[in-house]
Amino acid sequence: MMDNAMQPEDTPELRALYEGFERNHMNPLWTQTAGLMPQHPKPKAVPYVWKWADLLPMAEQSGDLVPVGRGGERRAIGLANPGLAPHAYCTPTLWCAIQYLLPGENAPEHRHSQNAFRFVVEGEGVWTVVNGDPVRMSRGDLLLTPGWAFHGHHNVATEPMAWIDGLDIPFSQQMDVGFFEFGAERVTDNATPNYSQGERLWGHPGLRPLSGLQDAVSSPLSAYRWEHTDRALTEQLLLEDEGQPATVGLGHAAVRYTNPTTGGDVMPTIRCEFNRLRAGTETPMRQEVGSSVFQVFEGSGAVVLGGETRKLEKGDIFVVPSWVGWQLEAETQFDLFRFSDAPIIERLNFMRTMVDGK
Repeated sequence: MMDNAMQPEDTPELRALYEGFERNHMNPLWTQTAGLMPQHPKPKAVPYVWKWADLLPMAEQSGDLVPVGRGGERRAIGLANPGLAPHAYCTPTLWCAIQYLLPGENAPEHRHSQNAFRFVVEGEGVWTVVNGDPVRMSRGDLLLTPGWAFHGHHNVATEPMAWIDGLDIPFSQQMDVGFFEFGAERVTDNATPNYSQGERLWGHPGLRPLSGLQDAVSSPLSAYRWEHTDRALTEQLLLEDEGQPATVGLGHAAVRYTNPTTGGDVMPTIRCEFNRLRAGTETPMRQEVGSSVFQVFEGSGAVVLGGETRKLEKGDIFVVPSWVGWQLEAETQFDLFRFSDAPIIERLNFMRTMVDGK
């Protein structure tokens, strides 16, 4: 980077030149190198923890005061990173919200360019209908809504239900790629099958229908069920007990949700993973280019974020901005869902990772 001693001498002619730059909406690189090309990422987003004990009561109050219907479309409350105000963005690329649906309510059908998913930390009784395919939403499930797929939600239970939505809204906004279209006034199908069409075709490990040999940009599997995630994590830890190198770290099992047509990420802009730590386990300190959002699914522990330890309980959500160091500490068995912008970062060859300072 350019040293201050290499800056030109301040003269009336130089000031006149700079005034000309300003009039013509120009900026000289030699005065801005440090800001445009930092030695390492310096995110505006800050590490932050949202407590489920605060989020859920406010979602419930919203249910009492705010209707669901055409116009507002969703009773969804975006988590606004304090460093990204005034935008309700969790990170510069990722949006995260709590969505809340009362018994008997229908969130109307629409579609948009942005990719979306839903993850359920608690509750039953809601179906999301994706391109006419009703998909059951249950505790621990990951549900996908790829970009430009029509989707709506209906609650057939006697209790409200809350879940988190994850989307690539900030990335789409920055890139000016967004389109939106209203669908039917009501959810197109109030059916409540145990398994969606997507699961019936694609939910069989290692088996691919010959009717679907063309690779898909986003996963055609609409639901990733908790029973399979839980079993995969359990087996990793059991294999570790048997002396097999099956975990990512001692006492740390992890899985990535994948697109069965490619083996890659479930969506082109969002990666989804799940982590399980045995009680007493600590992960190494990691720094990564790109941003991540975690939600505690079960258990208690802590995350060290940028050198500060923050206690975590079930439902809590925290954000890790780019290149901010993070480490997980498990008090009990500690289960966490994670989503990130890694597919974007990796595809553009910006990914860099450091573990324990190396």
